[in-house]
Amino acid sequence: MGTTDGGAFKRMLKRLTSDVDTLDADDLSSDAEKSGAQRASDCVCGDEVEVLGRLRSVEFCPQDAAASLEAELFDGSEGVTLIWLGRRRIPGIEPGRTMRVRGRLAVRDGRKVLYNPYYEICQAQ
Repeated sequence: MGTTDGGAFKRMLKRLTSDVDTLDADDLSSDAEKSGAQRASDCVCGDEVEVLGRLRSVEFCPQDAAASLEAELFDGSEGVTLIWLGRRRIPGIEPGRTMRVRGRLAVRDGRKVLYNPYYEICQAQ
């Protein structure tokens, strides 16, 4: 009778049965794809990359250590560690913020890292 594949029903069923973290990751991935940003999982060491995601964590360095600020940006596919050298704090850089970052990707201790990335804090959607 019909040639419908049940696509709308399957999407609704998936949204009802998936956990919140999976749904959030899917939403972040689709937002990044729509904006033209690269997926963190597709980026390789040495590439100039642009990633859109949400800050999961921000670590302030102690006063007696070398000044640096570390944050983890998650785009729905993988996390990227952002490190600003010479800074202890940057206004607006806090967990839950959506950001677009750009820089040359490095790998440190098996993690993808952007040092002193250019960044743009995006409006919540």
